[in-house]
Amino acid sequence: MAYDEGLAARIREAVERATEAAAASATGGVEGREIKMFGGLCWTVNTHMAVGAGGQDLMVHVGTDGVAAALEQGARPATMGERTMGGVVLVAAEDLPDAAALDAWVRPAVERALARPPKGERS
Repeated sequence: MAYDEGLAARIREAVERATEAAAASATGGVEGREIKMFGGLCWTVNTHMAVGAGGQDLMVHVGTDGVAAALEQGARPATMGERTMGGVVLVAAEDLPDAAALDAWVRPAVERALARPPKGERS
């Protein structure tokens, strides 16, 4: 699945805004990475997936406890083939008309990733 470069650029800026805001109040560092995966682009924060770009959609990790609320806000379940990805939703680019709308999805995802301890290094 390819991703929309324009949407990816907007997501990149939103992740930067969210991580800068988090870094200002964090006692430890905030590490963000951009990774190509699932045929799209994914942003991790402190080793945890926060958001991604796939096709014309923003992919957001909301956690299993956040799926119902996200669906009520207009997101749809994220699927890979026939499998639904647990705790992840998709938001259509057309539902993200400006930076504020995008930030409303990205900021909580970054905060969720920061609330978890970083994963250990793989052997």
